[in-house]
Amino acid sequence: MLTRRVVLGTAAAGLAAPAIVRAQGSTPIRIGEINSYTAAPAFTVPYRNGWQVAVDEINARGGVAGRKIEVLSRDDAGQPQTATQLAGELLSDAKVDLLAGGFLSNVGLAMSDFAARNNKLYVAGEPLTDALVWDRGNPTCFRLRPSTYMQVAMMMPAAAKLKAKRWATVAPNYEYGQSAVRWFKTLLKAQRPDVEFVADQLPALGKIDAGATVQALAGAKPDGIFNVLFGPDLTNFVRQGNTRGLFEGRDVVSVLTGEPEYLLPLGDETPEGWLVTGYPVGQVPSARTFEGAYQERFKQAPRMGSVVGYTLLHSIAAGLARAGSTETDKLIAAFEGLPFDSPFGPALYRAADHQSTFGTFVGRTALRGGEGVMVDWEYGDGKDAQPSDAEVRTLRR
Repeated sequence: MLTRRVVLGTAAAGLAAPAIVRAQGSTPIRIGEINSYTAAPAFTVPYRNGWQVAVDEINARGGVAGRKIEVLSRDDAGQPQTATQLAGELLSDAKVDLLAGGFLSNVGLAMSDFAARNNKLYVAGEPLTDALVWDRGNPTCFRLRPSTYMQVAMMMPAAAKLKAKRWATVAPNYEYGQSAVRWFKTLLKAQRPDVEFVADQLPALGKIDAGATVQALAGAKPDGIFNVLFGPDLTNFVRQGNTRGLFEGRDVVSVLTGEPEYLLPLGDETPEGWLVTGYPVGQVPSARTFEGAYQERFKQAPRMGSVVGYTLLHSIAAGLARAGSTETDKLIAAFEGLPFDSPFGPALYRAADHQSTFGTFVGRTALRGGEGVMVDWEYGDGKDAQPSDAEVRTLRR
């Protein structure tokens, strides 16, 4: 039912937008997609699978206003310079109509700056940095995933109820990790003036000395730990933390850890009771149609990246149909306030800061059959975890 709503909504808008057909005939609409496929395959490969499902659905029903969607995908290997070089080639050689993708925050920021300089629409899927839509935001950039601020804000009602008063933090030492820690401290202090922060650990991304990090955190004797590590860094941290008893008797709040990309590698080492954001795959009624289609094609359950890739392409198709054009100024106007559907429910791109209201889930980690899962979850609607338009005006240049 969800897939039907997404496709019919795009098709209906396309009927009212024949300008795309008149201007370009039946040639495909080309999307230049760039992501960190070799640097972060646990997320980006399922993400690619997700957008492939979406492209097939869109094209099977005639594309957008009679034009098929064609995605030209490139691998930036997690390097901002590589991403912008590839973007230049896609614009000059392949003549793409818009840009999309991104995983790491620094890559997303580089892509956004490039798009602004070249006056091309860039729809970021995964980069979480607040700067992308606030202090370094620009008219050509829109972002799908809940931002760093939103991820933290969604957990705050539950985090503020925890008993912990002495907190330590651990995060990768780049913009995303630093921002997550800053917002956690700011938002928790606003609700719990009695808390204090006694230690911060900022290991380099992908180069954590997990034993030393765990030892340093334990030495600070916190009551609670705020974690922003992900990927192999998270797996190593949890393993060392379990071995040394770091998490016993302590509250843990952890961004993204409930996503299957990170729970699956933890397996039976998954710590129980952590407060996390993530995706309880197989438990969300509105996602069943998408999950079934994905499972049928790839013979495995989707990941969070799969939902992001799928939703990203459907939102782009909706924007193209609404614009009736591939001209950048018309696309910008169409995307501002653009409603679209997702496996998690309806969302839109806000006009104020170009951030979408696409949400995520907040729940607890648990072990079931030797695997980590999310339990006791609730959906965090993105519209409820964003600053007001007036506040955004003070954050966005």
